[in-house]
Amino acid sequence: MLKLNKMTDYAVVVLGQMAREPGRVRTAAALSDSTAIPLPTVSKLLKILAGTGLVTSHRGANGGYSIDTTAEQITVARIVQAIDGPIALTACVEEGDGGCEVSNSCPISGNWDRVNQAVRAALEEVTLADLLDPTEMFPLRPAVREGERSPAAIES
Repeated sequence: MLKLNKMTDYAVVVLGQMAREPGRVRTAAALSDSTAIPLPTVSKLLKILAGTGLVTSHRGANGGYSIDTTAEQITVARIVQAIDGPIALTACVEEGDGGCEVSNSCPISGNWDRVNQAVRAALEEVTLADLLDPTEMFPLRPAVREGERSPAAIES
């Protein structure tokens, strides 16, 4: 099963909360309160996200963190890479750790790159804005009542 870790999921939640008001400086405690994610986890995430440039750290009495881009400019791939590192499904893909013990005799060695590239491309296509408003990504079609024809059937 391909599964992102919990920290990546939490990063999306924190970034989503921050993206509601780009430029607003917030403390880790305020973000913890508004997201219900434990403060130590939020603090750790914000340090990681600041290190990758997804958020900006502000020092001083009125310090905290801000997001200075729009949700449309942040891809899911960028968030995953910030928290989990390079997107690599197996050890033998181009950005993997190269730790495959049978790569010399493997009949599909190197072919996982195609799958990895497809997954990476899909994650690049989805933005934080898409996750915040899934109706933009997956628009709902009008419901069809029993006995009626769907709008798509009428057009064809």
